Amino acid sequence: MSSSGVPTLRQQRLGFELRKLREGAGLTSTAAAVLVGVNQGHMSRIEAGRYAVSAERVRAFARAYTCTDQNLVEALAGMTGRRTREWWEEYRDMLPPNMLDLAETEHHATAMRIASVIHIPGLLQTLDHARAIFRDAFPPLSPPEVEHRVSYRIKRQTVLYGERAIPLTVIVHEAALRMEFGGPVVARAQHRHLIEASTRENITVRVIPFGSGTFPGSGQSIVYCSAVVPQLDTVQLDTYHGSEFLDAHAQLVKYQKVLDIMEDRALSPEESRDLIARIEKDT
Repeated sequence: MSSSGVPTLRQQRLGFELRKLREGAGLTSTAAAVLVGVNQGHMSRIEAGRYAVSAERVRAFARAYTCTDQNLVEALAGMTGRRTREWWEEYRDMLPPNMLDLAETEHHATAMRIASVIHIPGLLQTLDHARAIFRDAFPPLSPPEVEHRVSYRIKRQTVLYGERAIPLTVIVHEAALRMEFGGPVVARAQHRHLIEASTRENITVRVIPFGSGTFPGSGQSIVYCSAVVPQLDTVQLDTYHGSEFLDAHAQLVKYQKVLDIMEDRALSPEESRDLIARIEKDT
């Protein structure tokens, strides 16, 4: 094992889940450290995500904590090891850490559901649409900062393509389709991109029309990332000060239900494509 420096969200999550297993077994960190053969300092750093831990060590923790959920144990074992330099690491000195945490969470997700009212979700934005969004950021971003964020956003979209393409369901309100960020030309290209994306086997786009009225979740963007096991699912919420990540069971259940309701209020995929096409013609 070795120190992993400032932990990523994924490393913190592994440490947090190990602590939950320990507390569920009724063990103090001191008693658990003795059972698995590490010192107290190492134990604290492991549970804080600041110390790399092997898959075998995780399995040893699970045995000590009498955890019989083998699917969960193996999922946690899969989160171990030293931090590897994935593509988002090249942005570490350019972007806020929570933006990189989102890319890492999406990279390890097995499926995603996203709901947004005002914005087209980043995973389905065109380059010009993303650039228009970042050019209007406050405080203002410099031209290089805008381009760094645009390239980062486009690279995030790799989770939707290739051999590892994950299923994505997007629930977007009609308001987002009519915002015309970047002007009519950019908006029309964005509409065409949404229509094309919605024809892919792994991507479903559902539109909530204006006539649906009010619904829960209308005040925020929601990203639900499913993990190998549901206990490790993560919800990401956009706020004006950055991303907020949630993983408590009650929170996960709440946002699953909110997304279910939003999907119920949305048009079918075919009706959604027709509405997007009509809005494109009107733009």
